[in-house]
Amino acid sequence: MDEAGSCASGGGFRPGVDSLDEPPNSRIFLVISKYTPESVLRERFSPFGEIQDIWVVRDKHTKESKGIAFVKFARSSQACRAMEEMHGQCLSPNDTKPIKVFIAQSRSSGSHRDVEDEELTRIFVMIPKSYTEEDLREKFKVYGDIEYCSIIKNKVTGESKGLGYVRYLKPSQAAQAIENCDRSFRAILAEPKNKASESSEQDYYSNMRQETLGHEPRVNMFPFEQQSEFSGFDKNDNRGQEAISKRLSVVSRVPFTEEQLFSIFDIVPGLEYCEVQRDPYSNYGHGVVQYFNVASAIYAKYKLHGFQYPPGNRIGVSFIDDGSNATDLLRKMATQMVAAQLASMVWNNPNQQQFLQFGGNSGSQLPQIQTDVVLPSCKKKAPPETPVKERLFIVFNPHPLPLDVLEDIFCRFGNLIEVYLVSGKNVGYAKYADRISANDAITTLHGKILNGVRLKVMLADSPREESNKRQRTY
Repeated sequence: MDEAGSCASGGGFRPGVDSLDEPPNSRIFLVISKYTPESVLRERFSPFGEIQDIWVVRDKHTKESKGIAFVKFARSSQACRAMEEMHGQCLSPNDTKPIKVFIAQSRSSGSHRDVEDEELTRIFVMIPKSYTEEDLREKFKVYGDIEYCSIIKNKVTGESKGLGYVRYLKPSQAAQAIENCDRSFRAILAEPKNKASESSEQDYYSNMRQETLGHEPRVNMFPFEQQSEFSGFDKNDNRGQEAISKRLSVVSRVPFTEEQLFSIFDIVPGLEYCEVQRDPYSNYGHGVVQYFNVASAIYAKYKLHGFQYPPGNRIGVSFIDDGSNATDLLRKMATQMVAAQLASMVWNNPNQQQFLQFGGNSGSQLPQIQTDVVLPSCKKKAPPETPVKERLFIVFNPHPLPLDVLEDIFCRFGNLIEVYLVSGKNVGYAKYADRISANDAITTLHGKILNGVRLKVMLADSPREESNKRQRTY
């Protein structure tokens, strides 16, 4: 890694590659001036807590700073507070451009996270079943300002399940709660509402209550649970589930152990057991995996078939025929997965996106926008040859919006020249002929959800600066 190779000498503890994300969210990612020395970074960020390391990303050949740096703190709350207070600040009186500060992505994550990211402010806790929401608030308000508390209850009886959520106003407050609350609460950062269903988190925690181990709940792997057809296959619903095998056959050109097989397929919740079958006539790896429910088996099959383990070796995953006929059931569930994969592919390919937008609709049909944001009325676009006064950088989560929807949204602020997507990325740009229009778009749209997609809208760097940046830094 560039940053590892460009660490400045500072003495004290230096985290290894494997401990960069221990504890989680304890590194910050900085966009700074290329002329900012490490000494200034240490001076400005040391008041927030114990700095374990600072490294500035440098060009491999010229050794010049790329204007990117990382600061590793000893605690997550220290990194979060540094982000909250330093983002948008100038490091010295001579600096004319404010710095950008984010929580650095983990080595398994996909993006840096900012102060508005829900993943950093909402915690999931285990509580006594006698607790009320007021009890929960009283216990956790000592760590910061609480936006809301909620207790998970049985939908039939209305009784508490002994689980709850606490949402803070700031990431540093949530981090303080996790670090300092009683261990019996087993507090962790909760998955965002639009990323994973709460039921999987609840089910996993409910199972964990019966164990003495301190494992954290796994990430929900069922992004299709919100869809009506797939949601019919509830974990406690036996209708039709015995019609298809819950067992999978796993084949690999490279032999594997039961521990390796378990670590791969345990990614999908609901793994019951796995075993490795030895073939005395070949060096191939053969295994059998069984899940507690059909939904897990089907998702594991379509998620892990073709998965490379070890890198360069693709494993084959197939259903074990138990003599039953469940073609219709399998086709119905597989269709949902294929449709989701197709949608993801379309959003990341502008050419296919245009085909999807205009292939079946008349050109006069206006795009549908679903949001609680109050949008201005539509305005005409500026001519394409109009000089660009301001560019906006747009980040989409979980996928980009169609181009016609984006154009309809951003032209409402007036003086829009062009809006476009970056192929293969969840980002795009909007060009405006007037700075006031661009600022109005930021004020109205940043952090808002439109058609199920959360937008981050901010001023874009100049093209000259962007050309010097790395696409991704780990």
